[in-house]
Amino acid sequence: MLRRFDLGQLDAAAALLRSGGVLAYPTEAVYGLGCDPHDRRAFDALFALKQRPPTQGVLLIAADFGQIERYIDLAAVPADVLAQVRQSWPGPYTWIFPRTAEVPDWVAGGHAGIALRITAHGPSAALCRAFGGALVSTSANPHGEPSARSAQTVVDYFGDALDGVLDAPLGEQTRPSTIRDALTGAVIRA
Repeated sequence: MLRRFDLGQLDAAAALLRSGGVLAYPTEAVYGLGCDPHDRRAFDALFALKQRPPTQGVLLIAADFGQIERYIDLAAVPADVLAQVRQSWPGPYTWIFPRTAEVPDWVAGGHAGIALRITAHGPSAALCRAFGGALVSTSANPHGEPSARSAQTVVDYFGDALDGVLDAPLGEQTRPSTIRDALTGAVIRA
């Protein structure tokens, strides 16, 4: 049964995530689907909701660098590159890094790297802090459908197949975050 949360219920929403649930939550531009990246059952449930091939990776969203540092192969990232990336955060910028063994293979899909973002969006960051770590973040829509920009659209898409939705405001962005390769600067998604 779908549970609805507001910003006053972040601890309950985080508890749902820790217990293996899939939660829709607002991000900078659209609603995202999230779960604990280390919970394979939750991850499989999220991909079943999206009807998305498991070879496609997802990004992780976090409140601060400490929540994602363990996922980055820091030995493979020049210090000046890391410094430049960190200057863009928090913000609507997703960067692909060489990944450590801490990144579950199912999160990366068929990719060698891991896509990470430290968000400046208050509700998303607060959810990550309440959860105590980075969360999976992928658009809250069935594969091929438009991204959800409201809690009601999320409910219309998934109904009771979804465990919960955090009903809070979206950020100011009009499009999902830019994704770039941290080492080369190549734009993966504009």
